[in-house]
Amino acid sequence: MIRIDGGFGEGGGQILRTAIALSCITGEDVEVYNIRANRPKPGLKAQHLKGVEVAKEICNADVEGLKIGSTRVVFRPREIRVRDMRIDIGTAGSITLLLQTILPPIIHEGKECRLEITGGTDVSWSPSIDYMKFVTLRTLKEMGADVQIEVFRRGYYPKGGGKVVVSVGESKLRGRTFQEAKCRKIEGISHCSNLPGHVAERQARSARDFLESRGYSTNIAVETQKGFSTGSGITLFCGYKGSVSLGEKGKPAEKVGIEASMEIFKEIESDGTFDRHLADQIMVFGFLADGKTSYTTTAITDHAVSNSYVINAFSDGSVIIEGRKIFILGRY
Repeated sequence: MIRIDGGFGEGGGQILRTAIALSCITGEDVEVYNIRANRPKPGLKAQHLKGVEVAKEICNADVEGLKIGSTRVVFRPREIRVRDMRIDIGTAGSITLLLQTILPPIIHEGKECRLEITGGTDVSWSPSIDYMKFVTLRTLKEMGADVQIEVFRRGYYPKGGGKVVVSVGESKLRGRTFQEAKCRKIEGISHCSNLPGHVAERQARSARDFLESRGYSTNIAVETQKGFSTGSGITLFCGYKGSVSLGEKGKPAEKVGIEASMEIFKEIESDGTFDRHLADQIMVFGFLADGKTSYTTTAITDHAVSNSYVINAFSDGSVIIEGRKIFILGRY
C-alpha cells in the first residue's frame, strides 16, 4: 500500500485528489493521512467527500474513512468502469475540482462517456469552469484527450446549483514538449446571474480598458442569466495562460475586471509556457501519457510541488522540477 502524507507542502485537497486518481489508474491501494492538515478545518469537506465517492463508483473501490471531517482515507480500487453518470455535489462545491479527481482515470481508459454534474461552476479556490474549458482542456487536446464541456447553468457560492455536461470521447494521451507561444489577443467571458446586466458589462469593460491600454486586443463575451444561484465573475484566457476573478458583496464590478486583467497581464508578460495554475493541472496527465512531457511555467506553486510528491510516490523519479522547468516521464 502506498502511504501519502496529506499534510505535505501546502497540505490541501490537491494531494487527496491526485492520490485517489492515481490509485484508480494504477490499481494500487493508497492511504492518505493528515488530510488537509494545513487548513483551518482539517479533514474531508463535502466536496472532497463527493470526489472520493464518485471515484469509488468509477473504480469499484473499497474505502475506509469516507465521512465529513475524516483525516484518513484508505482507498482500494478494483477495475475501472467508465459509464455515463449524473453527479450532484449537493453544495457549491467545485465541479472543476471534482473533475481533477475523476477525469484522469476516465481519460486513461479511453472510452466514451457523458457526465452531467451539478455544483459550483465559479467558486473561490478553484479553477472556473471557463478556465478548465478554454485553458486546461485546450492543452489536453494537444496531448490527445477528447473532452468537451457545455455549461447550462452557472453555480456560485453559497447556493451552487450550476449544471454542466462533460463529454469524453476516445482518447490516447501522448507526451509532448510545449513551447511558449506569445499572444496578443486575449479572450474571455464575463458573466452574472440574478444581477443587473451592467455588472457583467462593467467587469468586461474594465478588463478590456486595462489590457487594450497595454497593447493587447481583446474579445470578451458578456453573459447574463436568471436562475437558482446569484453571483458574477470573469475568466480571461490566451493560449496556455488564464486568469479568474469573482464578484462578491461590496466588491465593485470594475475591481473584478481589473483583478483578472492584471493577473493575466502578469502571466503573459512573464517567461514560461504555462501559467502557474496550469502547470500543476497538467502534471498528472503527463504521467499518464505515452512518452515524455515537458514545459516551463511562470512560477512553481505549492500545488505543483504537492502533485510531484504524490506522483513520485507512485512511481519514483517520474516528475523532475528544475527551476521553472517541469519534466514528466509518462508511465502509461
